[in-house]
Amino acid sequence: MNAVVATSVFGVFMVATVALGLLAVRGRGGSGGLTEWSVGGRSLGAVFIWVLMAGEGYTSFSYLGAAGWGYNYGAPVLYVIAYMSCGYAIGYVVGPMLWAYARRHGLVGITDIVAHRFGRPWLGAVVAVLATVFLLPYIQLQITGMGVVVSTISYGAISLNWAYFLAFAVTTGFVVVSGLRGSAWVSVLKDVLVIVTLGFLAVYVPMHYFDGVGPFFDRLVTEKSEWLTFPGHGDSGLGELWFVSTSFLNSLTVVIFPTTVAGYLGARNADALRRNAMWLPAYNVLLFVPMLLGMAALFVVPGLVGAESNLALFELVVDSLPAWAVGFVGVAAALSSIVPMAVFMLVIGTMWGRSVLSLVPRWYPRQKVAAQVVVVAAGGFALLLTYTAPNTLVRLSLISYEGMAQLLPMVLLALVWRRLTFLGAFSGLVTGVAAVCVLVFTGNDPVWGVNAGLVALAANLTVALVVTFAGARDADARPDAEVLAWDGEGVAAERVV
Repeated sequence: MNAVVATSVFGVFMVATVALGLLAVRGRGGSGGLTEWSVGGRSLGAVFIWVLMAGEGYTSFSYLGAAGWGYNYGAPVLYVIAYMSCGYAIGYVVGPMLWAYARRHGLVGITDIVAHRFGRPWLGAVVAVLATVFLLPYIQLQITGMGVVVSTISYGAISLNWAYFLAFAVTTGFVVVSGLRGSAWVSVLKDVLVIVTLGFLAVYVPMHYFDGVGPFFDRLVTEKSEWLTFPGHGDSGLGELWFVSTSFLNSLTVVIFPTTVAGYLGARNADALRRNAMWLPAYNVLLFVPMLLGMAALFVVPGLVGAESNLALFELVVDSLPAWAVGFVGVAAALSSIVPMAVFMLVIGTMWGRSVLSLVPRWYPRQKVAAQVVVVAAGGFALLLTYTAPNTLVRLSLISYEGMAQLLPMVLLALVWRRLTFLGAFSGLVTGVAAVCVLVFTGNDPVWGVNAGLVALAANLTVALVVTFAGARDADARPDAEVLAWDGEGVAAERVV
């Protein structure tokens, strides 16, 4: 009976999710082409941008991984809150800058920006392929995360394999039709459920198991103090240097992450992005809840090992709540997988439709169709590997964020420093990606306590600067892709130097 109730609640909300995605484009008749589909016609206001970008940051990791890290390590998991908050501050400046550059030149993503800045369309295709390698693991992780959630809240009635397929089908169903606008609409539903369910659990779980928040913290300090200091519980190697270097690197990377840039470019104006950067840190307060509940699970369900620790929060939910409430919490967690997965798939489709397949003459006039085909293909490929070779993308996920960080000079530095040459930026990118792969896959992350991605980025920048100063100025760079400055009203503008 519990399985029927929880699954029914979940099913109703999944239907509502697809319906919202379809309603988002009602009356638009598919107009606008790739720009309307990929960046919402550049017309999303501050509220939609806020819920969309909050949705990208609040993934299944927030319910599963954050609780699991809290359960296994404790304090090191706070790096998520640190880097996201710092990233929003950096985005206050970077977001309007990228928005202005892309709007002026009709660009819809980082591959467009790179190709335009260096005057080489094929470079956009190279970046698209590289970014896809780093993004695919995120799709697979969201599929896996939603599958675990659905299987758990159904009390095992829905198998993992069916749950994986459901994650793929629901996400693909609305994102192919409605694009970024549909993701923003679904984010509204997701955010309401996330705020309500986590707010409730923050009060209910301590009261139910510990007679209050105060007694819970007293017991945590007394019995599990190791979880409250660096490097946390166990021999994790996640000490102060790792925390600072990872927070710094990720805060820089998140502002040029392809999904973040998609949110920037969907904004109606630069002011919406600045207001968004001020509001988003408030959403991070919610992240404390799964982290603390993961540590609460240490007392209720001790002995979880390996991947089991990611279910720490849901062990508490299923154990203490009625089936209908379990269903609501499960829906919030599932939507926290669907929304970011939709944006990941959409961004991959946009990059390939715009920068890869468009190089083929027959596909150039059909960029939106090409992008939609790639969305289905990318999601299907991630689903296939989830079934057949899950460890393939899991291993790639080790380098996803650190690898994406290597695009910083080519995407961001190149726009604020006109002197950076193509050869310098490209040489630095190759060096950085190679260094990340070597360090991570040989087990040298962190390096002397420092995040390996930051070490690789330092090598990347060094090579980029040396090659730039040693060589001649670019002859192929766009004459209008000059240094970005701030005009008198604080709006990003271009100026010729």
